[in-house]
Amino acid sequence: MIHQDQISVRTSGHRDMHDITGEVAGVIRASGIRTGLAHVFNVGSTATVGTIEFEPGLERDMPEILDKLMPPSRDYGHERAWGDGNGHSHLQATLMGPGLTVPISAGAPVLGTWQQIFHLECDIKPRERRVVVTVVGE
Repeated sequence: MIHQDQISVRTSGHRDMHDITGEVAGVIRASGIRTGLAHVFNVGSTATVGTIEFEPGLERDMPEILDKLMPPSRDYGHERAWGDGNGHSHLQATLMGPGLTVPISAGAPVLGTWQQIFHLECDIKPRERRVVVTVVGE
């Protein structure tokens, strides 16, 4: 069986991080699937999803380290072509990846005690993001 739904995430711009574990678990519950996989996919090229211990220190550290690896700058080829200020956003989101697959057991996502699913906005402006959750199993 396959079930698909989406989650909306309203962001305030660059570095805004949200815990979407509850929303993903809700899609899994609504699917009726007890054993399988949930694929979580951010629609768009300047945001990402992943897992982390979602606590204030790491909520600050994750975007900070991405800014150190790929700092906001006007010296990216994307900036020279488009001048829209978000070349680093594309690179950060690409490095992290747009999707994540989580196993399902007993109708719930299989996550560690300190492991939550996050959405991170890498773009420079507030966005209304769409995250598609596809649940496959039985």
